[in-house]
Amino acid sequence: MLKSLEIRNYAIVDQLTLEFDSGMTVLSGETGAGKSILLGALGLTLGNRADSQVVSPSAKRAEISASYQIEELTDVRSWLEEKELDSDDECIIRRTVSHDGRSRAYINSQPVPLQVVRELGEMLVELHGQHAHQSLLKKGAQRHLLDQFARHLPLTAEVASHYKQWQQTLEQLTEIENRQQERQALEELLNFQIAELESLNLSDAELDELDSEHRRLSHANQLMQESHRALQQIESDEQGSTVSTLSTTASALQHLQQIDSELASVAELVDSATIQLQEAAGELRNYLERLEVDPQRLDEIEQRLAEIHQIARKHHIKPEELPSLLNKLHLQREQRGNSQEEIERLQLQLTIEQGHYLRAAKKLTLSRTRAAKKLSQAVTFNIQQLGMGEGIFEVKLGIQEQPTVHGMELIEFLIQTNAGQSKQPLNKIASGGELSRISLAIQVANADQKQQATMIFDEVDVGVGGSTAEMVGKQLQQVGSNCQVICVTHQPQVAAHAHHHFRISKLSDGVQTRTEVSPLDLPQRIAEIARMSGGIEVTEQTLSHATEMLNKMRG
Repeated sequence: MLKSLEIRNYAIVDQLTLEFDSGMTVLSGETGAGKSILLGALGLTLGNRADSQVVSPSAKRAEISASYQIEELTDVRSWLEEKELDSDDECIIRRTVSHDGRSRAYINSQPVPLQVVRELGEMLVELHGQHAHQSLLKKGAQRHLLDQFARHLPLTAEVASHYKQWQQTLEQLTEIENRQQERQALEELLNFQIAELESLNLSDAELDELDSEHRRLSHANQLMQESHRALQQIESDEQGSTVSTLSTTASALQHLQQIDSELASVAELVDSATIQLQEAAGELRNYLERLEVDPQRLDEIEQRLAEIHQIARKHHIKPEELPSLLNKLHLQREQRGNSQEEIERLQLQLTIEQGHYLRAAKKLTLSRTRAAKKLSQAVTFNIQQLGMGEGIFEVKLGIQEQPTVHGMELIEFLIQTNAGQSKQPLNKIASGGELSRISLAIQVANADQKQQATMIFDEVDVGVGGSTAEMVGKQLQQVGSNCQVICVTHQPQVAAHAHHHFRISKLSDGVQTRTEVSPLDLPQRIAEIARMSGGIEVTEQTLSHATEMLNKMRG
């Protein structure tokens, strides 16, 4: 789970350290206080793209560090050990972003590519934003949720492995059978093509070398004239040459910096430019000494390139692919020797691998059938608690026309929102608000199957209130009993269910604006929930209501 988040020089946050605990934690505050800033900072440690605009104007770089306790996350520990990034039971991800847009990422103090951070982040944190429920409309996401609920990861991996082996064998068999039908003609063609390519004798590096030499020789006169002209402009004996002008300027600035030291850096830059120009002139002289015009060599190169391109066009490939084509043709000729024996072997292997796949897929089908019924019942109960009193949720398994890497059935989520209606796919009947609640209901049903250390819900309760908001809070609290939950909310009913509460505030002294995050004790929580309930003006009535709400949630 997420233990701490440290932010420095990020947006309007100068320095901030937050300590998190298990259970459900709520982040609240007025609109614009900086909740999105915190999530954005955390997102950088999960592999999100960096924007130089997030760096505070007064700082060279922004730095964000997130520390996770991974003692119980066996998959994460194994992943870190495999990549030699492990460090006991703690994992620290650090990200820095500079004003020039460059960013660096570290896992347990070791620099790593951003993709590696992204892979780890997906294992540690699951983020549910305001529009995350839209993924529910995708068949792949529905299948994943059912398999996650049923803990099918080992079984789905087995099915996928057998399917891939089956298909690879089928492709090999089809290819060799097709080759068998054209054996004689193909052998003659292979021999001719191999002989032609061997005669060409093109190495991997030769084409680039020829192209480079051809460009130089075909433009030799231009290169010589322009290089001479550049050399003259840089260091001619005339007073107007670049080096002469810069030397004069450097001398003037050397004198002026004695008067005003602020010109020292300018003088140093001009002096450095003079030196670099002199070095450039030396390089140009060396280049001109080596440069030569050789029409005979140019003609040889053009003939060689024409031959290479002609053969490449014949094979419909790029010239640089000719060496690898020769290797491929050699391999094809070698494989033709025992084609019939290979066909018989592949046919037997195909039957065996198809059997492996069908047994694993049928096992997955049976398990999915049982899990679909359980998930349907659990989600139906949850959505009815979330204000969809007549809602009925169903996980439907259909027949796949062809076996796939994911198994042999189609998985589709159906919903009935009102009594008397028929169940329909989510995208045909559910509204945005209903989808949000269905998404939460599924997450609650799946809570004890989660492998992530932390789940973040960013205002998933938008558009609900009253008793429905209370049930959202209760279900989020239930998820928090199995994994760490961090929830951004404006709903007092949701906030009252949290085990921990942070208030986010935006402060300004008229010159600078900064974000402040404060953990709340019980009296402060009462005041914050009263503010969330009653707006800017907190009254005795809203305080009393907030106290009653918290006491009720605390049992």
